[in-house]
Amino acid sequence: MAGMNMKEKQDMCRFILETNQEFGTTIVLIEHNMGVVMDFSDRVVVLDYGKKIGDGTPDEVKNNPDVIRAYLGAVH
Repeated sequence: MAGMNMKEKQDMCRFILETNQEFGTTIVLIEHNMGVVMDFSDRVVVLDYGKKIGDGTPDEVKNNPDVIRAYLGAVH
């Protein structure tokens, strides 16, 4: 969703959710906006230079020390 304004991001999220509900299919989303990823996903897989460093629910992933170091920043 890079380069999209807030309304465009909201519209895209709505489209993806409606498509998922209508067709009941799995959707693979590759996204770097952590807010979108964490709010939007049932399951998150995190890669760091091609190596899987996290896999689970958004809560599990955002509390994973490897993910925090690589993407979310140090906890203060």
